[in-house]
Amino acid sequence: MTEKFIIGLIGAPFGVKGFVKVHPCSGETGHLLKLQSVTVSKDGKERVLKIEESSSAPPVALMRFSGIDSPEAAKALNGAQLLAGREQASPLDASEFYIEDLKGLAVNTENGEIIGHITDIIEGGGGELVEIKLTGGEIKLIPFRHEFFSEISPEKGKIILQNLWILE
Repeated sequence: MTEKFIIGLIGAPFGVKGFVKVHPCSGETGHLLKLQSVTVSKDGKERVLKIEESSSAPPVALMRFSGIDSPEAAKALNGAQLLAGREQASPLDASEFYIEDLKGLAVNTENGEIIGHITDIIEGGGGELVEIKLTGGEIKLIPFRHEFFSEISPEKGKIILQNLWILE
């Protein structure tokens, strides 16, 4: 299972004191406001930044990091990813999963045959879509709904696709 998650994306500077807008990946800002430091990743480089101040400004969180005290300095962070450990990520409800934990899962039939692997979960207009790379190399998108997937087991490394007609 993944131990580091992208929990937000840094956007434009806000104000004159070095604040940035942080767009949460979960759609929620509460867990971001509790953080004291965060790993920032940009252009393949990671660094830990101490959070000096944060506040909610839905749909974003506003953050000011130690050493970043001007709009010009804040602008350099634009496009960076906020990374955090599992314990700092947004809490899950019983029927929720972290997308990173689903990537790479084997997609099985109810008979146990592996037909492919999950490569991504994509936000679609009507809900989330599971991107599956079939064993033959073809890519299929399937709505991420209970009528198509009967068992989702990241801990077992598999997911069961129960209606194979959806692949046609």
